[in-house]
Amino acid sequence: MPGAATRFARVKNPPFEYHRPGSLGEAVTLLAELGDDAKILAGGQSLLPVMALRLGAPPHIIDICGLTELAEITLGSDCVTIGATVRHRTAEMSDTISRHAPLVAAALPHVGHRAIRTRGTVVGSIAHADPAAEMPAVCLATGATMVARSAGEEREIAAADFFESYLTTALHDNEILTHVRFPAWSPTAGAAVVEISRRHGDYALVGLACTVDVIDGAITSAALSFFGVSGTAVRVTEAEKSLVGKPPDDAAFAAAADIVTTTLEPGGDVHATANYRRHIAGVLTRRGLAEAAAKTGVPA
Repeated sequence: MPGAATRFARVKNPPFEYHRPGSLGEAVTLLAELGDDAKILAGGQSLLPVMALRLGAPPHIIDICGLTELAEITLGSDCVTIGATVRHRTAEMSDTISRHAPLVAAALPHVGHRAIRTRGTVVGSIAHADPAAEMPAVCLATGATMVARSAGEEREIAAADFFESYLTTALHDNEILTHVRFPAWSPTAGAAVVEISRRHGDYALVGLACTVDVIDGAITSAALSFFGVSGTAVRVTEAEKSLVGKPPDDAAFAAAADIVTTTLEPGGDVHATANYRRHIAGVLTRRGLAEAAAKTGVPA
C-alpha cells in the first residue's frame, strides 16, 4: 500500500490509521484501495471537529496537505482555478482572486476566524458541503466546475449537480476533489456576500452570495444563492429573472426580495424560526443586491 501508515489513538478522536502520500497518484491509489473507510484531510477544520465529537470515525485518514501540485491558484483564459490544498487565507490575500474571482474574495472574510482560515482550505469547505457555509453558495452562484480525480479518471462536475443534500455531494468514494474552477468574471458585474450570524465567525443563520451584471443602466443577469436555509445552498431563479431588464434600483431589489420571501422554505431550529429566516432572506436580498450593484463598473 502506498504511503506509510501510522496508528493513532487519542482521547478525543477515535483511533485511525494516518497516511501521508507523496503524490496525487499515490493518494488516489490509496483511496481506491480503502474506499469509504478513508477520509481526505486537507485543512482539517471540518473533519477533525466531526471526529472529536464522535460524529464520524473513519478508520483511515489520507493527508494531502503536502501535495504541492494542489497548492496553486492559477489564472486561465476563461477561469480561475483553486487547488485542493490552497488555504482560505492564501486565497483571501490573493490578487488573482480579488481581481478575477471577486465573489470568492467577498466570501472569504466571512469564513470562520482568521486562525481557521489560516489552516482550512477553500476546496475542503466545498467538499464538506455544509449548507450554512459560504463557499458552496459561491460555487452555485458563479456556476463553478468541480474537478474530481480517481485512480482511473478525472471528471468535471457542475456546481448545480455537485451539492446533493446535507453534507452530501456527487463525489464518489474513490474520488478526490482536486480543483475548483470559477468562470472568468465579467467586467460589468458586481459581487457581494452578506449574512446574519449570532457572532462573527459563526455559521450564518441566513446568508446570500449574489452577483449582478449591469450594462447601459439595466441588469442583464443576476445570481441569488442563499445558504443556511436548506440542506444545500439554494438559488432563487424566479427572483433572478425578475431583475433582468430592470434598472439596479431599490424598486427592483424590493420586488426580488418579495419573490425570495415567498419562494424560500427554510426550516426552523433553536437558533431561528422559519419565519425569521424567511424575513432575513428578504432583507439580505435588498442589501446584497445594492452592495453588488454599487460595485459594477468599478475597475479591478
